[in-house]
Amino acid sequence: MQFPTATLNLFYEEPDPDRWFLYDRYPRKVIRRIFRGKQRPGGQTRVFLNLCTGLDKLGVDYRLNDYRYIKKHTEEVACIIGKPHVLDKIKWKNTILFGAAVFSHPCDDPDLFNRLPVRKMLVPGEWMRQMCEPYYGDRVLVWPVGIDTDKWIPTISKDIDFLIYNKVRWEHDRYNLDLIIPIQSYLEKQGFKVANIRYGFYKEEYFHKLLNRSSAMIFLCEHETQGIAYQQALSSGVPILAWDRGGFWQDPSYYPHKVQYAPVSSVPYWNNFCGIKFQNINEFPNKLEEFLDKLSSQYFAPRDYILNNLTLEKCAQNYLDILFSI
Repeated sequence: MQFPTATLNLFYEEPDPDRWFLYDRYPRKVIRRIFRGKQRPGGQTRVFLNLCTGLDKLGVDYRLNDYRYIKKHTEEVACIIGKPHVLDKIKWKNTILFGAAVFSHPCDDPDLFNRLPVRKMLVPGEWMRQMCEPYYGDRVLVWPVGIDTDKWIPTISKDIDFLIYNKVRWEHDRYNLDLIIPIQSYLEKQGFKVANIRYGFYKEEYFHKLLNRSSAMIFLCEHETQGIAYQQALSSGVPILAWDRGGFWQDPSYYPHKVQYAPVSSVPYWNNFCGIKFQNINEFPNKLEEFLDKLSSQYFAPRDYILNNLTLEKCAQNYLDILFSI
């Protein structure tokens, strides 16, 4: 497929509404920067940034958030990566490719394709596409963003046996007692050196350094639509013992009173060379033994999975292919 000759029109903004009085978002932004430092990019921001980097690698030009231009060129496609509030920023007359930083569930906007000229909506993974399908049909497509395989690379010197990546989002106190602490205690009793990191409480550079020191990672999360962090670990050559509980989508804003969808996955992009999965704490000891046997025999090849499926260039090209199709 050929690259486009025209410049792409990309749109992405983080919502930052006024809170206490008109225009207070501007001084609040300055104050946050002074006291908290540079803002850490969240998962959806990372989707946008990695797409841009992938397009850069392919030599594809794009303009960012140029609302003045897009209003004058209604014949061109608007690529709204997210977030959903951008859909209401102007009165869109352009064909829209929306996603993958979309809303959590179609029930938030069941009339999306009727009220706006959205042609296709992109979601990060297959189970989310299936969750959206009853509402939007075949207008929902799967598109994962790529991983920076030049940054997240394997290292040789390791002094941490297991890095526990804690992304338990709901009922954290319960799972801290029933899952996280028991796993760490079990590993330490076996003589392993363990480090911890918790989602939302670290800078990406710190995670990068820990991965460089770690032989393996234990990934604890209820479910992921893509899972950029665990894929950064795979790109770094770090195999994963993943808690993949399955079952229902657990977001308490929707479940069980508004949405009951199953099954979901914590590692939606995966093969046997990435690591081992366990469903609950009772399975952990046996799965750990299996994991250690394969680790010692050098069975795992997690980086190969990323190189074959989720590089910046491959995923940016997939995005272009979808864009050309509409």
